Amino acid sequence: MISDRLAQRKAEVGARRATLSAFQREKLDELLRQSERAPAQVIPRRPREEENPLSFAQERLWFLDQLEPGSIAYNMCTPFRITGRLNVTALKQSIDETVRRHESLRTTFVSGDGQPVQVISPSRDLELPIVDISSFPETEREAVAQRLIREGSDRAFDLANGPLLRTVLLRLGEADHILLMSLHHIIFDEWSMQVLIRDAAEIYSTFADGEPSLLPELPIQYADFAHWQREWLTGNVLEKELSYWRQQLHDSPPSLNLPFDRPHTGAINPKAETVSISVPEFVAEGLMDLTQSARTTIFMTLLASLQILLARYSGSDDIPVGTPVAGRRWLETEGMIGFFVNTLVIRTKLSSDPTIREVLRRVREVVLEAQTHQELPFAKLVEELRPGRNLSRGPLFQVMFTFQNRQKKAVTLPGMTVGIAEARNSTAKFDLSLDMAQADGRIYGSFEYNAELFERSTIDRLVRHYNAILAAMAGNPDQRISEIEILSDAERRQLLSDWNDTFVDYPPEQRIHELFEKRVAELPSALALVSGDEQISYGELNHRADQLAHYLRSLGVGPETRVGVMMERSVEMVVALFGILKAGGAYVPLDPEYPQ
Repeated sequence: MISDRLAQRKAEVGARRATLSAFQREKLDELLRQSERAPAQVIPRRPREEENPLSFAQERLWFLDQLEPGSIAYNMCTPFRITGRLNVTALKQSIDETVRRHESLRTTFVSGDGQPVQVISPSRDLELPIVDISSFPETEREAVAQRLIREGSDRAFDLANGPLLRTVLLRLGEADHILLMSLHHIIFDEWSMQVLIRDAAEIYSTFADGEPSLLPELPIQYADFAHWQREWLTGNVLEKELSYWRQQLHDSPPSLNLPFDRPHTGAINPKAETVSISVPEFVAEGLMDLTQSARTTIFMTLLASLQILLARYSGSDDIPVGTPVAGRRWLETEGMIGFFVNTLVIRTKLSSDPTIREVLRRVREVVLEAQTHQELPFAKLVEELRPGRNLSRGPLFQVMFTFQNRQKKAVTLPGMTVGIAEARNSTAKFDLSLDMAQADGRIYGSFEYNAELFERSTIDRLVRHYNAILAAMAGNPDQRISEIEILSDAERRQLLSDWNDTFVDYPPEQRIHELFEKRVAELPSALALVSGDEQISYGELNHRADQLAHYLRSLGVGPETRVGVMMERSVEMVVALFGILKAGGAYVPLDPEYPQ
């Protein structure tokens, strides 16, 4: 059966290849070469008498759930808008049959002797509560529906007791419904959503006509994949993957110095907010032209733009960013529901102030190599590299980039259409995430940010700077990244003029230390200096400066005496400056970085 599917796929690829442009054929050949690097595998069914282990990806989410019980960070919730004549009985039957067909949807996770295992329950009917809000005034129904969707999305899952799939049907009118499906990521991913929609839609159509489902049984289930993965990813296969990633991420920076408005607190379920991005049409066209001339993909081009932005913001030239891959390079996994998605760390070095084209070349090289070694689960990589554990920050990267080719088309079923709505996360998994998409010739997306760390104004400014980088890439890809002008005229005026307008008129007959002593007399207990964790009042600062002044005078310091000061910025440095002035001397600043 596998060989027949391979032959069919090759025939389909050959037919489609003839219709592509030269550039598109090159991209297709590149993807085929990547797929050939992975040896063909046939995933067998697992031994039924053994316990069902978790996949490596599942094990990581299970571990995180043990650390933070009740976390909703990995809830996946999608509202489907159903317009037309809904057969509620057929809808429920189609959901139940989909659950029967895919073991993942009836799996829970328990710990036996400290080791988690999958428990697959027998197929049973799923609850489909119906909440009728059609009695509300028409102008209020949408708001009520959105409130109910948020409440359903923010309910935590119990991995041990389940269920890990919840459904609720909101009735807004006779021909207007919203089906909310909430799942935990440990049994589901974005690809799974397409599988679920396809299977449930086909089953609904047959059930609505009074016919049984015609879908064939799946060749394997997710637990078969997890069992096989544990046996396959060992020995030489594992060492080959680990060897690449050890070399690639050696000395990778543990975090980026981003402009946080507040420090990390390690809060559970930090609030997520989003800011939308819409790339102007002429910029999108320029980016597509650049993508073609640089022999990259639009994914690589947009990833490069994000890494340039992070480099400008952090002052670093070593930029690691996470990005997801489907993790379904085996034919048997294409039609399955489960948690296959993997995360790759794309570490791009932007040293030597490269041009935009050079950045694209570097990103292309790193991405292609990473995709070649995408079989190593991120959880296994973290286990191997053992980065410093910090519950307030993710390991290896804190910024995520995703890109999708989205063609939003409603699903047409007998007597109705089903639209797939976007569901925003209420919890931030990362400090910053950029989700970009391309559809109908447009490029658009959004920044999702941890609202515990960033103010909205900071992200608004970041989005403006990101748009400036995209425009620079489209307009002049031969400029160096240091030459990209990200500041607007107003920002430049604020930085160079407004914030530097620090002139203050003061009595010329009074010296600086005398003005300071006047403030000491007025507010002796007020806070004068903060340096790291150290704080000092005006009175204490004056007292310490007086002590130093007396000591300096005993050494002969007076008018016209120059006193060298070689210190880092600190409370002691300010004490030294005022002490010298009080003694009547003049201080001479010496850079501690000067050679001995």
